[in-house]
Amino acid sequence: MRSFSSYLRIIVIVALVFGAAEYFIDSGDKPAFIEYPAVLLFLLTFTIILVAVEAVLSALRRLTEVMMTEEQRQAEEAKVPWHKVWLKKLTKTKPLEQEGEILLDHNYDGIRELDNSLPPWWLYGFYLTIIFAAVYLVRFEIMDGPDQEEEYRTEVAQAEEAIARYRETAKDLVDANTVTLLTEADDLEAGKAIFQTNCVACHMADGGGGIGPNLTDPYWILGGGIKNVFHTISEGGRSGKGMIAWKQSLRPREIQQVASYVLSMEGTTPANPKESQGDLWEAKEE
Repeated sequence: MRSFSSYLRIIVIVALVFGAAEYFIDSGDKPAFIEYPAVLLFLLTFTIILVAVEAVLSALRRLTEVMMTEEQRQAEEAKVPWHKVWLKKLTKTKPLEQEGEILLDHNYDGIRELDNSLPPWWLYGFYLTIIFAAVYLVRFEIMDGPDQEEEYRTEVAQAEEAIARYRETAKDLVDANTVTLLTEADDLEAGKAIFQTNCVACHMADGGGGIGPNLTDPYWILGGGIKNVFHTISEGGRSGKGMIAWKQSLRPREIQQVASYVLSMEGTTPANPKESQGDLWEAKEE
């Protein structure tokens, strides 16, 4: 039977190879072995080879033990396992049979005290805390480094800058507060296509108005400008008699495009313009 260490080695090595495959192979949202069946085949083959190698090594160890003389076998058994060697180095503990060497004269109602050395891991950790404290003292007290409040403000500013950069690329995060007027031909063409699909029944193809108001004059019922028009399209018109809220059907980027197209229609001449409704909107910088 193979030793526990053999099984442990197989599991650790296969896990490391699997982790490396996931790290270095770009497989999107899916695991690499699912996205690329060749990776799964490689992992299975590698595992089988690893098990075979461990089996061969185990057989060689048994054969070596059979061929050993009695003296060699006793010398092999006398060797201290590596993990016990490292445990002794980390703790500096005395074996139970050697505790008499470190027994102190103190006696409290039959309770004796051992003069054990401090474990090296604890001692070195304590030294590291002293070094850390000295560096911290110099950095933040003597050299006047930033305090926690300053670090917080700096990190918040960096986070806000990162969010702003992200919003510039994540176009569907636009809302009525951050929306801007689009003027590129591609955006206006996309807005026109959305308008012709969803809006002509109420506003006519040329924006002159029908059931809905005229979109070519400077009068607006719920306010003009890109922010107001975006909000109106997104949330809908007046309760009970306005248009529906299109936010359930259109993405924010699409609402921005169609709102920009609607504003581009102002000043055009429709065939049968409807009478102006609402208040005169004075253009403001947005």
